[in-house]
Amino acid sequence: FSKHVLTEDIVHREVTADHKLLSRRLLTKTNRMPRWAERFFPANVAHSVYILEDSIVDPKNRTMTTFTWNINHARLMVVEERCVYQVNPENSNWTQVKREAWVSSSLFGVS
Repeated sequence: FSKHVLTEDIVHREVTADHKLLSRRLLTKTNRMPRWAERFFPANVAHSVYILEDSIVDPKNRTMTTFTWNINHARLMVVEERCVYQVNPENSNWTQVKREAWVSSSLFGVS
C-alpha cells in the first residue's frame, strides 16, 4: 500500500525443516535521497532504487526478522536495515519492533 514502492517480486521462498519461512524479495522504490545527501550526488542519479529484502518468519518464537539493503547506487552509498518484530511482553495484543540501520559510503568526505 506504499505509493513509493513500484514493484515487489518474490525471488525465493522456502519453509525450513524447523518450520521457519524464509523469503527474498526484490523491491523497486522511488525515494528522494535525504536532503543532506542530495548535495553530494549528481542531479541525474536515478530516483529508482532496487532493494533486496530477506525475511525470516519464526512461528515458534513468534518473531519476524527483515534485513534490507540497496543493490544499485552501492558505489555511492549502501543503506542496510534490520527489523525484528515480536510480541510485546507487556501486552500480547501489541507488536514491538527493534529497528537498526547502517549507512556506509566510500565517497571522500561522506564515509
